[in-house]
Amino acid sequence: MEAKLSNSILSKDKISNNKKQKNFDKGFDVVMIVITAIAALLCLLPVINVAAVSLSSNSAIISSKVFLWPVEFTIDSYRAIFADKSMMWSMVFTIIITVIYTVVSMALTIAAAYPLSKKQLKGRGGFLLIIVITMYFSGGIIPDYILVKSLGLLDNMWSLILPGAISAFNLILLKSFFNSLPEGLEEAARIDGCTDFGVLVRIVLPLSLPIIATLSLFYAVGKWNSFMDALFYITDPNKYPLQLKLYQIIANSQSLESAFAEGNMSPGMLPDSLKAASVMFATIPIVCVYPFIQKHFIKGVMIGAIKE
Repeated sequence: MEAKLSNSILSKDKISNNKKQKNFDKGFDVVMIVITAIAALLCLLPVINVAAVSLSSNSAIISSKVFLWPVEFTIDSYRAIFADKSMMWSMVFTIIITVIYTVVSMALTIAAAYPLSKKQLKGRGGFLLIIVITMYFSGGIIPDYILVKSLGLLDNMWSLILPGAISAFNLILLKSFFNSLPEGLEEAARIDGCTDFGVLVRIVLPLSLPIIATLSLFYAVGKWNSFMDALFYITDPNKYPLQLKLYQIIANSQSLESAFAEGNMSPGMLPDSLKAASVMFATIPIVCVYPFIQKHFIKGVMIGAIKE
């Protein structure tokens, strides 16, 4: 009788603890959702503000009436950008560079990560140590410039592609993913006559699409947003990527304001609206890539984060 009473009390305590744990989990989820929503809103507000400024009239911008919604809607700044052939060519050139860079970077990353994922590779630990060191120490800007100049790559498209074509972080991420694949699959393929290259192409890569899509996005976004390499290595205006053009527009905004004050610029084109429209023009294309890769994004990163 006493044992049954004791079990009943323990069962009630367990149910009570489970309810408390569920209530705590629900409360924690609500707090995290609120914090995430606030963080997302804080990230989104500047983008909405820039979009609103780019679509507003000069008088509304001057009088500071524009915040999150266009005032006196106009697309004059976008017309000016699309009428600028150099800006349109920079967009095309940036797309070409980004695509080539992403393909080259993924090819190099896969070629390095796959052998490093094999325990039988002699000196694997030493190679990994050297790669990890490059994540914390770099040669610096001046040695990089001297190297690119010595290779004759100044004012060459490949100066924007080859330096930094492989990321140590992405390489380690991909190596960790390869380590997580069952060795039995590769052994079965080899028994069926597959070579190492055949195993990589026919077995490993098809199973690695989520992490490959994720790392491709990392490389593409990084290249799309970079302008420092072009600032150092490119002097030919015909080879300016879009971000360097955007940098020049923002850096030269003072001279644009002077030109506007002197009447050398169309009254429909105010520097602030032109800068905002340029920012949106440079941002929208890469944002459009996300929906196509989003389904692979979280899965790829989480799987790649698995350690040996």
